[in-house]
Amino acid sequence: MPDVWIGLSAAARRRNWWWTGFLTLVCAGMAVAVTLTAPTSNRWWWGGGVAVAWLPSLFYMINRGYGRTLLTASGMEFRTFVSRRSIPWSEITRIEKRQHQTRGGFWWDLRAVRVRGRSLTIPGVFTSQMRDAEFEQKLGVIHERWSRAVGG
Repeated sequence: MPDVWIGLSAAARRRNWWWTGFLTLVCAGMAVAVTLTAPTSNRWWWGGGVAVAWLPSLFYMINRGYGRTLLTASGMEFRTFVSRRSIPWSEITRIEKRQHQTRGGFWWDLRAVRVRGRSLTIPGVFTSQMRDAEFEQKLGVIHERWSRAVGG
Protein backbone atom coordinates (compact mmCIF):
# COMPACT_ATOMS: atom_id res chain seq x y z
CA MET A 1 0.00 0.00 0.00
CA PRO A 2 1.52 3.36 -1.02
CA ASP A 3 2.25 6.08 1.51
CA VAL A 4 -0.36 8.84 1.82
CA TRP A 5 0.21 12.49 2.71
CA ILE A 6 -2.41 14.23 4.84
CA GLY A 7 -2.25 18.02 4.87
CA LEU A 8 -4.17 21.20 4.25
CA SER A 9 -5.40 21.97 0.77
CA ALA A 10 -4.20 25.13 -0.95
CA ALA A 11 -7.50 26.86 -0.10
CA ALA A 12 -7.29 25.86 3.59
CA ARG A 13 -3.66 26.98 3.76
CA ARG A 14 -4.61 30.31 2.18
CA ARG A 15 -7.46 30.70 4.71
CA ASN A 16 -4.98 29.99 7.51
CA TRP A 17 -2.67 32.69 6.15
CA TRP A 18 -5.56 35.19 6.04
CA TRP A 19 -6.39 34.45 9.69
CA THR A 20 -2.71 34.76 10.60
CA GLY A 21 -2.60 38.15 8.89
CA PHE A 22 -5.78 39.24 10.65
CA LEU A 23 -4.38 38.21 14.04
CA THR A 24 -1.16 40.08 13.24
CA LEU A 25 -3.08 43.26 12.36
CA VAL A 26 -5.17 43.05 15.54
CA CYS A 27 -2.08 42.55 17.71
CA ALA A 28 -0.16 45.30 15.92
CA GLY A 29 -3.07 47.69 16.38
CA MET A 30 -3.33 46.76 20.04
CA ALA A 31 0.42 47.26 20.52
CA VAL A 32 0.28 50.70 18.89
CA ALA A 33 -2.78 51.72 20.92
CA VAL A 34 -1.26 50.53 24.19
CA THR A 35 2.07 52.16 23.40
CA LEU A 36 0.44 55.52 22.57
CA THR A 37 -1.88 55.59 25.59
CA ALA A 38 0.47 54.25 28.27
CA PRO A 39 2.42 56.64 30.49
CA THR A 40 5.78 57.58 28.96
CA SER A 41 7.82 55.62 31.52
CA ASN A 42 5.93 52.35 30.88
CA ARG A 43 5.20 52.81 27.18
CA TRP A 44 7.66 50.26 25.75
CA TRP A 45 6.91 47.67 28.44
CA TRP A 46 3.25 47.56 27.41
CA GLY A 47 4.01 47.44 23.69
CA GLY A 48 6.64 44.76 24.27
CA GLY A 49 4.17 42.76 26.39
CA VAL A 50 1.64 42.69 23.56
CA ALA A 51 4.39 41.64 21.12
CA VAL A 52 5.53 38.84 23.44
CA ALA A 53 1.93 37.60 23.73
CA TRP A 54 1.52 37.77 19.94
CA LEU A 55 4.63 35.74 19.03
CA PRO A 56 3.42 32.35 20.38
CA SER A 57 0.11 32.82 18.55
CA LEU A 58 1.91 33.63 15.31
CA PHE A 59 4.20 30.61 15.71
CA TYR A 60 1.22 28.33 16.44
CA MET A 61 -0.69 29.46 13.35
CA ILE A 62 2.31 29.15 11.02
CA ASN A 63 3.21 25.73 12.45
CA ARG A 64 -0.41 24.59 12.11
CA GLY A 65 -0.58 25.74 8.48
CA TYR A 66 2.59 23.89 7.45
CA GLY A 67 1.88 20.67 9.38
CA ARG A 68 1.49 17.44 7.42
CA THR A 69 1.23 13.77 8.26
CA LEU A 70 2.65 10.88 6.25
CA LEU A 71 0.74 7.62 6.64
CA THR A 72 3.04 4.66 6.03
CA ALA A 73 2.68 0.92 6.49
CA SER A 74 4.55 1.15 9.81
CA GLY A 75 2.87 4.23 11.31
CA MET A 76 2.32 7.96 11.17
CA GLU A 77 5.05 10.53 10.61
CA PHE A 78 4.17 14.01 11.86
CA ARG A 79 5.96 16.86 10.12
CA THR A 80 5.56 20.45 11.18
CA PHE A 81 7.48 23.64 10.57
CA VAL A 82 9.96 22.83 13.35
CA SER A 83 9.65 19.13 14.22
CA ARG A 84 9.47 15.58 12.93
CA ARG A 85 7.96 12.70 14.87
CA SER A 86 7.14 9.11 14.03
CA ILE A 87 4.58 6.95 15.85
CA PRO A 88 4.08 3.25 15.05
CA TRP A 89 0.50 2.06 14.50
CA SER A 90 0.90 -0.39 17.41
CA GLU A 91 1.22 2.55 19.86
CA ILE A 92 -2.09 4.10 18.79
CA THR A 93 -5.25 2.94 20.57
CA ARG A 94 -7.72 5.21 18.76
CA ILE A 95 -8.11 8.27 16.54
CA GLU A 96 -10.35 10.96 18.04
CA LYS A 97 -12.16 13.86 16.46
CA ARG A 98 -12.06 16.70 19.01
CA GLN A 99 -14.23 19.78 19.07
CA HIS A 100 -12.94 23.05 20.52
CA GLN A 101 -15.08 26.06 21.35
CA THR A 102 -13.95 29.68 21.27
CA ARG A 103 -15.75 33.00 21.37
CA GLY A 104 -15.77 33.04 17.58
CA GLY A 105 -17.23 29.56 17.15
CA PHE A 106 -16.05 25.99 16.96
CA TRP A 107 -13.15 24.17 15.33
CA TRP A 108 -12.21 20.51 15.08
CA ASP A 109 -8.98 18.57 14.89
CA LEU A 110 -7.86 14.94 15.08
CA ARG A 111 -5.79 13.38 17.82
CA ALA A 112 -3.97 10.05 17.96
CA VAL A 113 -4.42 8.54 21.43
CA ARG A 114 -1.45 6.42 22.39
CA VAL A 115 -1.26 3.30 24.55
CA ARG A 116 -0.24 5.22 27.67
CA GLY A 117 -3.17 7.61 27.22
CA ARG A 118 -1.26 10.62 25.96
CA SER A 119 -2.79 12.05 22.82
CA LEU A 120 -1.06 13.95 20.03
CA THR A 121 -2.64 16.33 17.55
CA ILE A 122 -2.35 15.05 14.00
CA PRO A 123 -0.82 17.82 11.86
CA GLY A 124 -2.55 18.85 8.66
CA VAL A 125 -6.07 18.01 9.79
CA PHE A 126 -8.28 20.73 11.25
CA THR A 127 -11.37 22.64 10.22
CA SER A 128 -13.75 25.30 11.41
CA GLN A 129 -16.58 24.20 9.11
CA MET A 130 -19.42 22.11 10.51
CA ARG A 131 -19.67 19.36 7.88
CA ASP A 132 -16.35 19.61 6.07
CA ALA A 133 -16.14 16.82 3.49
CA GLU A 134 -12.36 17.18 3.13
CA PHE A 135 -11.88 16.84 6.91
CA GLU A 136 -14.14 13.77 7.07
CA GLN A 137 -12.30 12.22 4.10
CA LYS A 138 -8.95 12.64 5.90
CA LEU A 139 -10.45 11.09 9.05
CA GLY A 140 -11.68 8.14 6.97
CA VAL A 141 -8.26 7.59 5.35
CA ILE A 142 -6.50 7.68 8.72
CA HIS A 143 -9.05 5.27 10.28
CA GLU A 144 -8.72 2.90 7.33
CA ARG A 145 -4.89 2.86 7.47
CA TRP A 146 -4.87 2.44 11.25
CA SER A 147 -7.40 -0.43 11.25
CA ARG A 148 -5.56 -2.24 8.44
CA ALA A 149 -2.25 -1.93 10.30
CA VAL A 150 -3.58 -3.23 13.63
CA GLY A 151 -5.73 -5.90 11.98
CA GLY A 152 -9.11 -4.55 13.09
